Amino acid sequence: MTYSTTPTKLKSLFSKARSFLRLATTTSSAATAAASLSTSTTTSSAMDDISSSLKTKVCIIGSGPAAHTAAIYAARAELKPILFEGWMANDIAPGGQLTTTTDVENFPGFPDGILGLELMDRCRNQSLRFGTEIFTETVTKVDFKSFPFKVFTDSKSVLADSVIVATGAVAKRLEFTGSRDGPGGFWNRGISACAVCDGAAPIFRNKPLAVIGGGDSAMEEANFLTKYGSKVYIIHRRDSFRASKIMQNRALTNPKIDVIWNSVVEEAYGDGEKGVLGGLKLKNVMTGEVSDLKVSGLFFAIGHEPATKFLDGQLELHSDGYVVTKPGTTQTSVRGVFAAGDVQDKKYRQAITAAGTADGMHKIEHQNLIDLHYSHNWYMLKLFLGCMAALEAEHYLQEIGSQEDKSESSL
Repeated sequence: MTYSTTPTKLKSLFSKARSFLRLATTTSSAATAAASLSTSTTTSSAMDDISSSLKTKVCIIGSGPAAHTAAIYAARAELKPILFEGWMANDIAPGGQLTTTTDVENFPGFPDGILGLELMDRCRNQSLRFGTEIFTETVTKVDFKSFPFKVFTDSKSVLADSVIVATGAVAKRLEFTGSRDGPGGFWNRGISACAVCDGAAPIFRNKPLAVIGGGDSAMEEANFLTKYGSKVYIIHRRDSFRASKIMQNRALTNPKIDVIWNSVVEEAYGDGEKGVLGGLKLKNVMTGEVSDLKVSGLFFAIGHEPATKFLDGQLELHSDGYVVTKPGTTQTSVRGVFAAGDVQDKKYRQAITAAGTADGMHKIEHQNLIDLHYSHNWYMLKLFLGCMAALEAEHYLQEIGSQEDKSESSL
């Protein structure tokens, strides 16, 4: 039997996803109420010593919005999923990149905003409520060459009929004086790696801001930040951008954007006793001259690194490490293994943005994709992709189940 997803099936998946998201909104309060009992029960179960391999129909690797959406949907389908949320995987706490964000203001259902950590706690509690078994352990290796699939941590092994990889991607950060968290640092106090997550925060509104980078991401984020900042500076270490021409033109012709060429950030310093970013010390790499730039926000836009090293080449990856998925699906190069969220091939994620918005896979010009990426809530897209992965995993399990039934009946 051939396993494929047609445009009609894709449309059906999104229809189901929308219904799921509406249901998830109505059940979030109940999830919070039940969280205390569920958390204590599941946590104690997760910490018990297990002498033999665990078995599950669905194993989910990840802890962000896509992972928990997949877990909620799979659990409601009584697939009894196991989820490995990791322990400081890629130096990020369980919950993914949202745990490093302060106020999330563009997530529907929270008119006053919500802390990123709190939002992910709610997602986790909802996964627990529906029966997901969560382990706070990091997956170190997998075996997708045999069936059932094998997933390993330092202390556990799981035999899984299907696997959903939702490990995300980590924003690359630069190291210089004042760039870190903690005393003397301004990370999350003016320095960020996600303009679309943090750019609308009150501390950045009507203030001068800066973006570091020279690719499409830097151009996109600089243009996005002009909606909120009084001025946006693009700091680039070279004398030309590597971004596409259309994105360069949009940045260079924007009256609120100035470019500082051939320069790097040497230091970030504070704004008096406020404890927030007040400005930057810039060094011209050609002349060695150091100058001062007063800004209230600095955004790294130098790319992301997908969390795919643990796969050890067992899935087809894009040239920059993202998991390649078949067009219009979350299916990877290995049947029964699915990928959702930021770990997926970037080009596919842009295309699925179009599909989720226009209810069909059709061609749109490059800039429209970028506009969609920012104007439609990317967190919601992660939920769609997580839901889609769970639906496809459920469909796959039904297919292999029917095949097994046929084999047994023929004996």
